[in-house]
Amino acid sequence: MNLDFLDPMPRVVAHRGDSAFFPENTLEAFRSAASLGIDVIETDVHLTADGEIVIWHDPTLERNTDGTGTIESHTLAELKRYDAGYTFTADGGRSYPFRGKGVRLATLSEALEACPEERFNIDLKSQEPDIVDRFLSVIRAHKAERRICVASFHYGNLKRLRSAAPDILTSITTKEVVPLVLRGKMGLLPRSFDRKIIFQIPVRQYGITVVNERFVREMHKRGAVVMVWTINEEEEMRRLYSMGVDTIMTDNPRLLINVAREMGIRN
Repeated sequence: MNLDFLDPMPRVVAHRGDSAFFPENTLEAFRSAASLGIDVIETDVHLTADGEIVIWHDPTLERNTDGTGTIESHTLAELKRYDAGYTFTADGGRSYPFRGKGVRLATLSEALEACPEERFNIDLKSQEPDIVDRFLSVIRAHKAERRICVASFHYGNLKRLRSAAPDILTSITTKEVVPLVLRGKMGLLPRSFDRKIIFQIPVRQYGITVVNERFVREMHKRGAVVMVWTINEEEEMRRLYSMGVDTIMTDNPRLLINVAREMGIRN
């Protein structure tokens, strides 16, 4: 299998794994997503108090576990004691099928080992600069450079990563997206970009429609990749694929795979 992140172009991205059916951002959710045949697993990482890179979205534990407090104030050993399936419910709280079943927070290293043939889109959630070096050490140890793309809302950390590891793909963050969107609306985009631009954006933000046919067309002219998050409605999936977006991120990869197949987006 070719593990380059953009080759073949990813069409179906499982947002936090198969998160409609399994506790999000857990190995259980990742393995299920992989078994479905998705193209990329999207996930998030934090830096623990003892310098480990752990998979999790929220800065705190309360929404998804039986624990309390912030991720970054805990050691990895402390985090491993919590039940990461504790609050998952698919029926509005009538049942909690993963509670007490041994679902635990995972490290990035464990995720890469559990899904060795999968591509990952990884969001650096910690604002601490130390996350960059620790993250890169994990990626290098697993020789996973080609099969990942890195995102972050913390522009400083993206700049550090790009400087330290120019061989690793990164998406552009909000600070970089907004000027490009505004220049595009005014017809002031450069004829080409000086590096590979990967957008990871919502359809609308701050009350403004970002992704439309003109946006996709103009960015594709310049070799950019347009990835859209987080789409869970079939009608919207079809509309975006018809518009020409490259990639859709979803909490329901089963549905998105079916749509992509029916539309001839992927085999």
